[in-house]
Amino acid sequence: MPPSSADLLHWYDRHRRTLPWRALPGHSADPYHVWLSEIMLQQTTVTAVIPYYRRFLDRFPTVMDLARAESDTVMAAWAGLGYYARARNLHDCARVVAAAGRFPDDMPGLLALPGVGAYTAAAIAAIAFGRPVVPVDGNVERVTSRLFALSDPLPAARKSIARQAATLNQSAEAQARPSDFAQALFDLGAGVCTPRSPACALCPWREACAGFRQGIAANLPVKAPRATKPVRYGAHFHVTDAAGQILLRRRAAKGLLGGMLELPGTDWRAAPWTPAEALAHAPLAASWQAAGRVTHVFTHFTLHVDLYDAAVGHFPNSAARAGGLAFAGQALDGLALPSLMRKCLAAIRPAMTA
Repeated sequence: MPPSSADLLHWYDRHRRTLPWRALPGHSADPYHVWLSEIMLQQTTVTAVIPYYRRFLDRFPTVMDLARAESDTVMAAWAGLGYYARARNLHDCARVVAAAGRFPDDMPGLLALPGVGAYTAAAIAAIAFGRPVVPVDGNVERVTSRLFALSDPLPAARKSIARQAATLNQSAEAQARPSDFAQALFDLGAGVCTPRSPACALCPWREACAGFRQGIAANLPVKAPRATKPVRYGAHFHVTDAAGQILLRRRAAKGLLGGMLELPGTDWRAAPWTPAEALAHAPLAASWQAAGRVTHVFTHFTLHVDLYDAAVGHFPNSAARAGGLAFAGQALDGLALPSLMRKCLAAIRPAMTA
């Protein structure tokens, strides 16, 4: 038998999560809040996002405030959430929305916004504007694959799972409450149909679930074996002057960590850098000392960074011509520094004060 939308919505009315971006029962969701939360939640957990979301809203209460902000201010507010292209697209999107005076309220308009893909557009359309579409995130993907016992492995099966998920909201109950229905699916996956040890006894769709009947729900969705992550190597240089300033530089606008500030350093490559090779890329002449190694895991590779530390009386003009930017040490907390660079600084600064 097909899963009952009425059963799911009844379960949701009793067990819905309280989230800072979620509208109270009977209230309409704010499109800005929905969009901001959905962008933040990409590749990030709800628990990690909540404090960032609250601080971001305090700083940029409306999409107009976000659109008017300087890029560095936005990047600094985002720092620590990772996947920094999201922040650049967020800012670009805010400017587009501000220029239009509002968010578009349908799928084609939402899909035209910077940084908004099929899932995010569907989430905003359903939750904020009551469009009868099914947003398919990891939770909905898992619920759907178990409901229909879909055993083809991910990621190849993603399109077929999404097609099946699109059939879940065809009842009158789901069509009448598209915002609640979408969020009910999210909550079902997050709290009951969990990746490990699903609580099938508590599931409102247990009787309709083919995966449960076949005893294979906990094994779905099937995932193809992960390829081993490649390893890359780099070297970065920490140097201060007599006034306590630190030399940084800005990364290229496009690409990984685009537009963010960093300690000057080498490219990241497949082979380790010898000290002689690394020091050839130092931002200025100084008595450089090895200061340890930091390891940072990105989505697609693991990076080992060898650190070098030095102090000089002043930064020469050549450092500025090479793109170096001097910042007071006490200003670092407010800068758009990615997690990798904060990790590098944390590794070096205790040695500075020892």
